[in-house]
Amino acid sequence: MVKKAPRRTAERILEVTLALFNRFGEPNVSTTLISAELNISPGNLYYHYPAKDELINTLFDRFEVALNTLLAASDDVRDVEDAWFFLHSLFELIWQYRFLYRDLNDLLSKNRRLETHFQSILKHKTHAIKALLIGMRRGGAVQIDSPELETAATSMVVLLTYWLSFEYVQDPRHALEDHHAQAALLRGAQHVLNLLTPYLEPSQRTHLSHLAAAYNKDFPT
Repeated sequence: MVKKAPRRTAERILEVTLALFNRFGEPNVSTTLISAELNISPGNLYYHYPAKDELINTLFDRFEVALNTLLAASDDVRDVEDAWFFLHSLFELIWQYRFLYRDLNDLLSKNRRLETHFQSILKHKTHAIKALLIGMRRGGAVQIDSPELETAATSMVVLLTYWLSFEYVQDPRHALEDHHAQAALLRGAQHVLNLLTPYLEPSQRTHLSHLAAAYNKDFPT
């Protein structure tokens, strides 16, 4: 039983750190603030995570594992509805670790490990989006040739990567609060899928409009 206590404390530290990073932004959260929020001594925090970068890297590792698992599902996308739910799931994961995207440029400039790993993430995202488009083409949902597919995939990845920055700039004080999550996730999925509108088969274009209307009704933007 004694051996399990450190693991529980380490997990609690990560949970609180993630919540603080997401709420205030990583640059604005010190280890002193984390310790105070947890009601533990700084020494206790340092015992588990000797440096702030270790907290960042551990959270990033969890995000990367979850992301790679999710991206593998892109192979199963065949139509607009599949794509909608895939992208919404992807945005949900990004939202869960939104501090990484909110403070992306700052984090990459300070952390060489994140810099190299995020380059890998971009490659994986691009590969997954290409697989999504190929699957939709195979399923008859889109008509898109290879050069256009490359361009569309790149544009979609750009939106996936910088969507949160756009949300944040519009309303820095409130955009990334939890109660804005559903509307923000919906906007993100719509923005990305709208890039495919010129290539969608008419019935799929209509279905996308119906999906957007249904979700907008439940979560007004």
